[in-house]
Amino acid sequence: MSENILVYGASSAIVQAVMRHFAKEGCSFVLVARNSGRLKSVAQDLQTRGAQRVETLVADLNDFSGHDGLWQAARTQLGTIHRVIMGHGSLGSQELSEKDYHTAEMEFRTNLLSCISILTPIANHMEADGMGQIAVISSVAGDRGRKSNYIYGSAKAALSTYLSGLRQRLSKAGVSVLTIKPGFVDTPMTSEVDKNALFASPEQVGSDIYRAMKKGQSVLYTPRFWLLIMTVIRLIPEFIFKRLPL
Repeated sequence: MSENILVYGASSAIVQAVMRHFAKEGCSFVLVARNSGRLKSVAQDLQTRGAQRVETLVADLNDFSGHDGLWQAARTQLGTIHRVIMGHGSLGSQELSEKDYHTAEMEFRTNLLSCISILTPIANHMEADGMGQIAVISSVAGDRGRKSNYIYGSAKAALSTYLSGLRQRLSKAGVSVLTIKPGFVDTPMTSEVDKNALFASPEQVGSDIYRAMKKGQSVLYTPRFWLLIMTVIRLIPEFIFKRLPL
């Protein structure tokens, strides 16, 4: 049986890489993003790769008032939603966020609060249905605060904690929740960041996410070496950590 998948932030390079794997299985999609042109291009690509059906919804996900409507529209278009993938987010300026609270607040609205607003009706419906999967892209940046990105990292830390609680709550109803923690990925979001050997391609990360979703995994570090890196970073004593140039 082909599955129905609802995707938020469908123009994300990582999310597109994940969807291509499911398209080969003949899955159907509802894609949500704010750029209609890019959304159309992604839809055409998925259809070319074997997707049974692709619907699109243009929306600004920072408009919280529209979140319930997006979920209802997706259910109207495809019926039962088997999987939800959430990949929208922003990597704002740490420097600007330090100087201006409203800039920091917007980072939290995009990377945390919008996700909670979107997932609340989805979690309630999947819990009532007794099935489904939710996969959300968080970040290794949430594992420990660093001076270079602690605003973004704080939002992702809160998101990961929220997903942990949601996973425990929904597990009894047969709903799985996957927290995805990528390291550095070479995407448009990181276009202004100097690249090094730790950067992975969207295709590599997308393949890891696809496999983790198929296995019903709970937490994914991708590429896998980030689990070791972040374990070491978390274990560094604070009196040493605060002196590191991270």
